[in-house]
Amino acid sequence: MPSERIDTRLLEELTEQSEDLNSDAVRITRGALIDFGQAVEPVQRRWWQRGGLIAGAGGLAALWGASRAFADSASPTASVANDIMALQTAASIENLAVSVYQTAAGLPFIKDGNQTVVAFITKTTAQHQAHAQAFNAAATQAGGKAQNNPDPKYKAVVDQALPTIKTPADVVKLAITLEDVAAQTYTKNVSQVSSADLRKLFASVAPVEAQHRATLLAVQALLAGNAADLITIPVDPAKLPAAAGSVGFPDAFYKTDNASPINEGAVQ
Repeated sequence: MPSERIDTRLLEELTEQSEDLNSDAVRITRGALIDFGQAVEPVQRRWWQRGGLIAGAGGLAALWGASRAFADSASPTASVANDIMALQTAASIENLAVSVYQTAAGLPFIKDGNQTVVAFITKTTAQHQAHAQAFNAAATQAGGKAQNNPDPKYKAVVDQALPTIKTPADVVKLAITLEDVAAQTYTKNVSQVSSADLRKLFASVAPVEAQHRATLLAVQALLAGNAADLITIPVDPAKLPAAAGSVGFPDAFYKTDNASPINEGAVQ
């Protein structure tokens, strides 16, 4: 059986493109967080007479809230409570993705294999960590708690899958599942949250996750077809399978059928 390999030139280019997209998303996300913090501050002063927002220096984690718990204060409106749950669930999905990628990076056939793949995993992990910080920052700004635990539903899926992972293709398959649920959830959240700033926040992160999935789908297809040698730049279109142009983007519009409900990963 041919050994699995991934052309380093393509992955280097894909990693660079992913970083470019994420850099754009970071700028949008940071702006949305600042705007959201300014918008909720007057409301927070009504909810809590003590405490306040503490300006943080952690990039996307700026403006972390140091507020009182709901039990010690007047309850927020239902829409704000739903916003907080949506943000906590998003953070839980990101926490799980970080855990999976970090576990994958420690597997012998990954860490001792193609170093470009290692670099790709490292970069993607950092992006998921930044996304988790952004969602938790918004949750605390709204008066909720940060979610530092993984999504309970998909943690069970991961726990079941991890013992069966033997090859890079197995890692790719699991990562696709997590990237897809993240992209679907954030896409749906855009229509579920109550403010324009939160819609901007979710809309800035969703395409980054969708790009992760698209890249993984392309790698998966070529690995499954023992055609990793076709991942080259420049590429000979005549040698590519017919599905090469669409395998990474199977849908014209991103589906949300498998989006996680807003309360799935909320802090209990």
